[in-house]
Amino acid sequence: MIALLTGQIAYKSPDHIILDVNGVGYRVLIPFSTYYELPEEGGVVTLHIHTSVREDAIQLYGFRTRLEKSFFQLLISVTGVGPKLARDILSNIQPGPLSQALAQGDIHKLSTIPGIGKKTAERLVLELKEKAGKMDLSSLPVTEMRQIPDEDVAEDVISALLNLGYKEPQVRKALAGLDAGSGVSVEGLLKQALKILMK
Repeated sequence: MIALLTGQIAYKSPDHIILDVNGVGYRVLIPFSTYYELPEEGGVVTLHIHTSVREDAIQLYGFRTRLEKSFFQLLISVTGVGPKLARDILSNIQPGPLSQALAQGDIHKLSTIPGIGKKTAERLVLELKEKAGKMDLSSLPVTEMRQIPDEDVAEDVISALLNLGYKEPQVRKALAGLDAGSGVSVEGLLKQALKILMK
């Protein structure tokens, strides 16, 4: 079972990377919270890995911190929450606010996440309220923005949000009011868009 990988980023996108570990390329699925923290392609990174084994696939989910991985594993312990949905939850809400929403029983906030209806939100609170309160949040990372060519930004953000389950009209409406001008990063625009979409 793979638990940790250190290697060079051969390819990077908002939902997955290819990590070159001594000549072997691992496709690792990631949430936005990890994407924000990654170095440029060619940079070296260590990811905490959760290996998901199904009948038809073995998938690797990677996280920049142990805290993210711990929250991911908490989420998939809930009935009806699989690895993809758990990753999508962490892409929409960082571990700190997620812990707070669970501890406070904030059903409304949780149910605004695509793929999470009221019943799933209630189940998350019921099963994770106490466990989330015991998580050590002292290791939350400080994000650094990566600059990329302007013309690529909007399309990358739209693609990432569509993959999360938002509808295209919603996404384009959210992006219409944001600053996508000179120097804006994919990470920056994603964060702005998610703040609007999560209201």
